[in-house]
Amino acid sequence: MLTMPQATSSAQNNQAVSVNELTLRIKNSLESQFRDVWVSGEISGYRGPHSSGHIYTALKDAHSQISLVIWRGTAQKQRVPSWMKEGTEVLVRGNVEVYAPRGNYQMIVNEIQPKGEGALQAAYRAMCERLHKEGLFDPRHKKPLPRYPRKIGIVTAPTGAAVRDMLRILKRRDPRLSAIIYPARVQGDGAAEQIAAGIAYLNRHAQALELDALIIGRGGGSLEDLWAFNEEVVARAIFASDLPIISAVGHEIDTTVSDFVADHRAATPSEAAEMIAPELYQIEQQVQGLEERLKSVIAWHIDIRKQRLENITHRLEARSPMRVLQQEVQRLDYLDERLNRVMMNRLEQARERMGRLGDRLEGLSPLRVLTRGYSVARSDAGRVLKSVSDVGTGDAIRVRLPDGELSAHVHSVERIKPVGEA
Repeated sequence: MLTMPQATSSAQNNQAVSVNELTLRIKNSLESQFRDVWVSGEISGYRGPHSSGHIYTALKDAHSQISLVIWRGTAQKQRVPSWMKEGTEVLVRGNVEVYAPRGNYQMIVNEIQPKGEGALQAAYRAMCERLHKEGLFDPRHKKPLPRYPRKIGIVTAPTGAAVRDMLRILKRRDPRLSAIIYPARVQGDGAAEQIAAGIAYLNRHAQALELDALIIGRGGGSLEDLWAFNEEVVARAIFASDLPIISAVGHEIDTTVSDFVADHRAATPSEAAEMIAPELYQIEQQVQGLEERLKSVIAWHIDIRKQRLENITHRLEARSPMRVLQQEVQRLDYLDERLNRVMMNRLEQARERMGRLGDRLEGLSPLRVLTRGYSVARSDAGRVLKSVSDVGTGDAIRVRLPDGELSAHVHSVERIKPVGEA
């Protein structure tokens, strides 16, 4: 017979966490403990870069393995595809992360090198760490490039493709821009000292030479070829420069200490020339655009002021004595017309009222009553006779009829009892 758990099941349900919450706890714990760690091992399952440029592979030893993720930028910077293959022993620096959707942990690679690659990489790394701590890489020290430079200095080898490319691009983009070349070795013994001396010299004479900015650099090469731009003497000369400096060393994937200290980094010397020299055609287009905009703004302001002037003129005209007099004359004409109209209306109303009163008076006139067969008797003195008691036999009387009067004498008086008397 089966029985269902009761109390224990309820307690377990209350203490349970979701898969996502558990994964996040593991993620936070692992990622906080394993940051910027170095790991050695052998590349396993390498199939080359993904179509995106990222590399997904694994690092293993005799007992374990861990997934590696090398982002495209890191792979290009360190030329990983050119030397990496299955079974290569490497040193890897990076951070351990948890890929939550699958619950897998993996290592995000920030630096990778063949195992036992040599002292140059270690020296390079130590130099970067020391100068970074001193603040030479701090963005707050970066100076902006002049928007429209007139003259620049270039510290590089006086021969070679790099300097020719820079001069060609400068001439094409802005023929008015001139350049002064300080010849310096860019590789081998003494190269770093010559580069640093060139930077210092051009800064000392910047006012006399009317310089606006500097470019230092060279074409591509191996780590050993570019090493002069990793030297501390060059880094400190760049940092001490009052002129803004563009570092243009090697190809796009090459990175030197000079790139980190300089105010701006160009991927190639040609790009440095494009950065420092705005294209003259674009400047002319900008000037033309600004000119059109200025004309438009001026025309707009003129229209606004014309409108304001017209408004003021209208207001002055409205307040002029002649305009006020004209308005008052017009107002008087309007009042006169209105008065005449009111008087005519009132006269018409009076006429209509008099006509109605006349009709009423005519209806009440005794003469009007006479037309219905009645007459009015008056004494000889003109007093209306209202009773037979007002006259005696032989009195002269006058009788008014509708069409005239009769003169008569009373022959006899006969009293008639009024209607309604007993």
